[in-house]
Amino acid sequence: MKQNKYDNVNFFSEYKKMARSVQGLEGAGEWHVLKALLPELRDKRVLDLGCGFGWHCRYAREQEARSVIGVDLSDKMLQQAREMTNDELISYIKMPIEDIHFSDSPFDVVISSLAFHYIQSFESICKKVYDSLKPGGSFVFSVEHPVFTSRNEQDWYYDDKGNRLHWAVDNYQQEGLRETSFLTENVIKYHRTLSTYINDLISAGFNIRAVKEPIPSEEMLKSIPEMKDELRRPMFLLISAEK
Repeated sequence: MKQNKYDNVNFFSEYKKMARSVQGLEGAGEWHVLKALLPELRDKRVLDLGCGFGWHCRYAREQEARSVIGVDLSDKMLQQAREMTNDELISYIKMPIEDIHFSDSPFDVVISSLAFHYIQSFESICKKVYDSLKPGGSFVFSVEHPVFTSRNEQDWYYDDKGNRLHWAVDNYQQEGLRETSFLTENVIKYHRTLSTYINDLISAGFNIRAVKEPIPSEEMLKSIPEMKDELRRPMFLLISAEK
């Protein structure tokens, strides 16, 4: 299934209000950890899968990447990315991530932020990314953590006063489709276990370099009081792998 909720007017309008949409990478709670996982980008050819507004693409060029290609399915996302980009060495392609095909292993680095949990087969993505990378190339990505995606109801349990009691995990070993809500819409996500993420990478030929379950930065914890609840359960999973 190739979802494209971001071209829904109401959904996109709400997405544009999110901190990561307004503030860019600094508004993303996991960015300080993802940034540290990225290899040296200078003179590298970079591919960003699910590039959205192009924040990571522009960051790569700030680090003097030789060229950057951003791939996304959403017209509205890509229109926003192009409006925010003034760099002839960044190009954007409208395409489902599932359909990527780049011959001759042209990339040194493939990155992706919070996109793969919307895709049914992570195994096939791993194989496509592996084929797109040069030997020694890096694959660095983030997804919603399996603890977060295990249930359809991806929310806290509350008491009768609205206090957050706990985060429930259920049906963890039952991989597959989850129907949940995000912003204004019902969306489909695909839950898979932590071991599936790692084993699919290994089966594709990757070496795992790092696995991270980030918490917000100290600055974010101080400036946004509700961020303290992000210390109670992992929301993101970040993995760095090498061909």
